[in-house]
Amino acid sequence: MILYALRRLAAVAGVLLVICAVTFAIFYLLPSDPAAHACGKTCTPEQVTLVREQMGLDRPVHEQFGGYVAGIFAGRTLGTGPAALECSVPCFGYSYQNALPVWDLLTDRLPVSVSLAVGSAVLWLVGGLTVGLVAALRRGTVLDRSLMAATLASASVPVYFTAMMLLLVLVQQLEWLPYPDYRPITEDPAAWAGNLLLPWMTLASLYAAMYARLTRASMIETMAEPYIRTARAKGLYERTVVTKHGLRSALTPIVTIFGMDLGGLLAGAVITEHVFGLPGVGQLTYDAIFKADQPVVLGVTLLAAFFITLANLGVDLVYALIDPRVRYA
Repeated sequence: MILYALRRLAAVAGVLLVICAVTFAIFYLLPSDPAAHACGKTCTPEQVTLVREQMGLDRPVHEQFGGYVAGIFAGRTLGTGPAALECSVPCFGYSYQNALPVWDLLTDRLPVSVSLAVGSAVLWLVGGLTVGLVAALRRGTVLDRSLMAATLASASVPVYFTAMMLLLVLVQQLEWLPYPDYRPITEDPAAWAGNLLLPWMTLASLYAAMYARLTRASMIETMAEPYIRTARAKGLYERTVVTKHGLRSALTPIVTIFGMDLGGLLAGAVITEHVFGLPGVGQLTYDAIFKADQPVVLGVTLLAAFFITLANLGVDLVYALIDPRVRYA
């Protein structure tokens, strides 16, 4: 298992390097000039040329990329002369808009996105599994059809519409919840959870619907397997048959999708963060794209790729815990 994990980590490093190269090449091929964005609209062509030299944009693209990758592991000096900036490890460059290190911007915003992703993941996983399990065990009944109709309606509603409706009903009309205002969990855990409950519900309403339908389909298929009939023939309690033999085997495709969804959300839920005004990585991404802040966009891209590839590794390791057949293989 340790050797397998090490091989997968090496593969993760290779995937991140490829993604970094592709993203870097896309930015290099864009018609916009990063030096012009960094210098501002009032700069003269001579000033833009000077900024381009200081940023190292006058060098060949392979040298720029090599310096960028080396800076992540060893740090680097950006620019030359009196305007040179020391970028410590890990160096993802400096933002064009506020001249702050990209790594500092990411680490400042990351706790918000992690709180949003983990909290909503707990809600949608518990809710989706419960609804899907009940629907599968009551297959063909009115309850089954009602639950599946509700999940279809929930999955069809855009996230921003759900967010606006929850704000209108729960915040403005009923005044049951406060308007989301992020508080660190270390300062006040109750305020942290209370202010994030609305964004959690928004994301969970979408993902729980998909997980409920996936759980139902997987459970129906699993409960028709021969080993389920064998377990029942041995006289096991129905609860044991359903939870230990049925649900455990049905979790394999759900774990796969969960790892991908959680890994993607850890890098920021752009729409949800923007609607609720949460200062997370998603909001940072939105601002960086709108302002053509290429170092920030590149840093967010690598962060998202890291979380997704790491989630895939975690999913493969979890397989061995929930399905003994994977362990034997």
